[in-house]
Amino acid sequence: MDFGFTLKTDADIERMVTLTRQAEAGGFGYGWLFDSHVLWKEVYPLLTLMALSTERLRLGTCVTNPATREPSVTASALATLGLISSGRMVLGIGRGDSARRVMGKPPTTMKRLEEAVHVIRELVEGRPVEDEGTTLELTWSAGHKLPVWIAGYGPMALKLTARVADGVILQLADPDLVRWFVGQLRAAAEEVGRDPAEIQVMAAAPAHVGDRASCRQRVRWFPALVSNHVLDLVNKYEPKDLPPALTGYVRDRSGYDYLHHAEVGSANAAFVDDEVVDRFCVIGSVQEHMEKLAELADAGVTQFNIYLMNGDEEETLDHYAREIIPAMRGIGAAAS
Repeated sequence: MDFGFTLKTDADIERMVTLTRQAEAGGFGYGWLFDSHVLWKEVYPLLTLMALSTERLRLGTCVTNPATREPSVTASALATLGLISSGRMVLGIGRGDSARRVMGKPPTTMKRLEEAVHVIRELVEGRPVEDEGTTLELTWSAGHKLPVWIAGYGPMALKLTARVADGVILQLADPDLVRWFVGQLRAAAEEVGRDPAEIQVMAAAPAHVGDRASCRQRVRWFPALVSNHVLDLVNKYEPKDLPPALTGYVRDRSGYDYLHHAEVGSANAAFVDDEVVDRFCVIGSVQEHMEKLAELADAGVTQFNIYLMNGDEEETLDHYAREIIPAMRGIGAAAS
């Protein structure tokens, strides 16, 4: 199992760089940033600092979108960062949640997402591409390979991932739900003639070490964040097409204030009960973390990505570096 971390870009810039260095030294393989340019700081200057401050970490957005960021601009930024980082960039992309909704705009379509993935990848990897009737090419690109991770839970998003992506981003750490999503993804891959083992699976969620009751208060914001995506799914699909364990908890949700998005202690999370927190997050003792991570690996997860924004970030990285990553290094994702 690989390990990554995601930072929310409201943090002090120097501290973000320090955390990035600590994570690389501690055995993490990926560093990600939330991309919500109105709520928080701009990601690309920060990714530049992270690239210049590390030697090994793969770096990217978790996640950007093709509506607030025109695909050729994203491609140019990533190709430039590829030069700076010697080819360590990755793309995490979805339809757009907070970056769009805080501007009063809806997420984009799956069709536009698929088009954008094609344009961005072709340009970054140094190939000409047709976009809206014009041939584009980044003639200066070094042509570094750009792994693409698509964020989504619904059947359409999983089928899109199976067609065009290197990995899927699942924003939760519930082994049973992950197993359901992975089953859908693998079936979709087989339908289009791909080897399901080619597609990486990320579980992205907060992790906090300590007393379970206090940990819950640090991470309760997360199922509230996920509920925005779940409501989109509820409005789009028939109940039979989605697992009740995913959709049931949003019944008592009354609203969501994006100005308090991904915020510890936010009133957005008032409707989230302890059972959902325990399922969606990784909390408790070090031993409990390792047990949950082993379950996730058995469900098909190849990367656990810590949403590192719950306080005690240095301590969380230290626990993982000293105790958890070494113990989990030999644990591989289940093949089926």
